[in-house]
Amino acid sequence: MTFTAVPLTLYPGMFPGPLGHSMAGRALESGTWQCAPVQIRDFATDRHRTVDDTPAGGGAGMVLKADVLGAAIDHAVTAHPDLPILAMTPRGTPITQARVRQLSAGPGAIILCGRFEGYDERIFDARPIEEVSMGDLILSGGEMGALLLLDACIRLLPGVMGAASSGDDESFENGLLEYPHYTRPVNWEGRTIPEVLRSGDHAKIAAWRKQQAEDHTRLRRPDLWERHIDARARPASGARRKEKD
Repeated sequence: MTFTAVPLTLYPGMFPGPLGHSMAGRALESGTWQCAPVQIRDFATDRHRTVDDTPAGGGAGMVLKADVLGAAIDHAVTAHPDLPILAMTPRGTPITQARVRQLSAGPGAIILCGRFEGYDERIFDARPIEEVSMGDLILSGGEMGALLLLDACIRLLPGVMGAASSGDDESFENGLLEYPHYTRPVNWEGRTIPEVLRSGDHAKIAAWRKQQAEDHTRLRRPDLWERHIDARARPASGARRKEKD
């Protein structure tokens, strides 16, 4: 199965963009994934190829038209009927590594890239679209968010990272931030690689890495830490048990 990315965008030239380089680029050349951007403007019906209009009720900016978006989405769905439809929007559900893994295990995604003030709301009532966000920030358009999402998915495709276990200990994979890494030289500007990492004792190294991951998560991302200890405290039956310090 080839993972297929179908960005719906006013700027198809932005794809594959940076995903045409490095691991993702090699995977694209080998056919592990394919990129099939769709120009939203092709589905405008007037002679000026208008894709946006002023917001109903007044206000600043322009809004992408529902009729044009609907036609573009329908075209993409006809060509790729098995792909889920996602829309990049700041109000969407924040993307997680768990959702990325789900997407990367599937056939790909149709990704609607917004511009201007956003989308005519009726498009979400009329089509089965999952609204997703890449974080609490505003971009010029959804294309950069789509590239981030696709990069996260593509690197998990079989063979892209090389060893299948390469991503297992990374940040967010196990509910924690990743432990710190070191490499040669052993001494640099008076700073030394922790002795435990030079000990050759794999059990001690594993314990140190686990503790570092927990400490970093607790101090830097207390929100992740709270979710982690909550999940750890919940037994398989779903019943809650008291968390022991």
